[in-house]
Order: sequence, then C-alpha cells, then structure tokens
Amino acid sequence: MDISETKSGGIVILGVKGRIDASNASTLEQKALALIDGGERRLVLDLAQLDYISSAGLRVLLMVAKRLTPRDGKLAIASLRDQVKEVFDIAGFSSIFKIYPTQKDAVAAV
Repeated sequence: MDISETKSGGIVILGVKGRIDASNASTLEQKALALIDGGERRLVLDLAQLDYISSAGLRVLLMVAKRLTPRDGKLAIASLRDQVKEVFDIAGFSSIFKIYPTQKDAVAAV
C-alpha cells in the first residue's frame, strides 16, 4: 500500500494505492489519526487506485470517522473501483460513508 498526501483549500486528500489489509491497515490508521490529532478536520480518501480492502481496512475507516465526529470534521470517500465498492455495499459501508464518483466531487462536498 502506498499513501500520498496533498492539500487543497484546507482539505487533506489521502490517495491510497494497492491493498489495505491486516498487514498494513495500521499504517493508514496512524497517518489519518495523526492528521486529525494535528488539527485537520476535513479529509478525502481517494481510493481510485485501491485494489482491495479487508475488514481491517474498513475498521480503520470507522476509526477515522469516529475521531472526526466530535471535532465537527468531515470525511468523504472518492473514486471507488467496482470491486472495492462491492465490499462497501456488502458491509453496509455505502450507507455509512459519503461516497463520491470523483476526487473533485468529494473535495467540493467537504
């Protein structure tokens, strides 16, 4: 898994490439939570290059959302590939998270 970080108008965009599974989910968790603890309140996860997400990865997304909620933060997810969207749908995450077709749409929403 590779994580890129960019900032656009006060919004942090984390691009995740590859796979999020039990062996590396903690890396994404540490990165996102450190940003939130550092004062960031608006995050976009661009998953256009994500090939796979396990339950460990889904747990990280819940943790990030939970950390943002009391801080009036916002989290948007962008550009899900079909196989990743299917996992979100099966796990019920499509109704929990705001998912946008493009990074641009997600940035505009948060």
